[in-house]
Amino acid sequence: MIRSVLFVLCLALPGQAMADTPVSIALDWTLNTNHIGLIVARDRGLYAEAGLEVEILPYSDTSSAALVAGGAADFGYVTALGFVSARAGGADLTALWATMQHETGRLVYNADNPAITRPADLSGKTYAGFGSAWEAALIGTMIRQDGGEPVWDTVTLGTGAYEALASGEVDFTLEVATWEGVNSALLGRRQSAFAYADYGVPDQQNGYIATRSEVLGDRPELVAAFMRATQAGYEWAADHPDEAAQMMIAAGDFPNPDLVHGSMRAIVDGGYLRDGDTPVGKIDPARFAGMARFLFESGVLKDPAGAVLAWPGDVADWYDQRWMAR
Repeated sequence: MIRSVLFVLCLALPGQAMADTPVSIALDWTLNTNHIGLIVARDRGLYAEAGLEVEILPYSDTSSAALVAGGAADFGYVTALGFVSARAGGADLTALWATMQHETGRLVYNADNPAITRPADLSGKTYAGFGSAWEAALIGTMIRQDGGEPVWDTVTLGTGAYEALASGEVDFTLEVATWEGVNSALLGRRQSAFAYADYGVPDQQNGYIATRSEVLGDRPELVAAFMRATQAGYEWAADHPDEAAQMMIAAGDFPNPDLVHGSMRAIVDGGYLRDGDTPVGKIDPARFAGMARFLFESGVLKDPAGAVLAWPGDVADWYDQRWMAR
């Protein structure tokens, strides 16, 4: 009798509740507006409608690229630099998606500093940095492209760079316009900026979602379901930035809600999620290859022994967006 009742109850349960497939995605950093589409897709039920139970793994000391390559997560949200570095080093990763259609980073300095009017003026100045080889390649390229000598002093401060810049302890740093840039504006800081792409650095897409060949090859329907629901989440966020910001605030720990709202408006108004008729999340082969080549040829990418890696000649198999056609 009990078995019969249980059988009837199981039949009465919604099919979706019994069919949800567990999926995990690891984040590249603490939750922020770059991840907005993941939160929207989860909390608006888009993943559930696709038959998925998605776990968004919090940021940890292990990079998202390593978690995916090692099989600890099905997907990973990875920076462009993180992805290219991992893939160049032999990690089993394939990019499926690019969140930001243009570079959100920029070089910033105090607007009231009369000694800085162009990148060449940064020669001999003090930079507040974050400790990566990418920074040196980027800054050196910009100064050199503008006719200056690529020599400067560096103090590694991490997120303390922004306070140091505001107080005048350093001359310049790098920031993400859609987050730190918004925060500086809210704080009333007078800053000016140089865009990387104006001074010899390729305009890049950023915020990749990647998986490994096992998932891509053995579970293409899962990849398609997850990515299409994710795409729908980002599309909805682009159309409803204030509502999406509220969902992000509810999902995380954000002491200043104005920063989240301002960031979403900056992302949408700046055309970062959408670029004309380009679908949200679409990878541009030319820009993908251009940034990868820049990283190789700038000496940023090295093997475990410290030797600079050679440009492989083609990186077309480093990404796969066949899920868009499914």
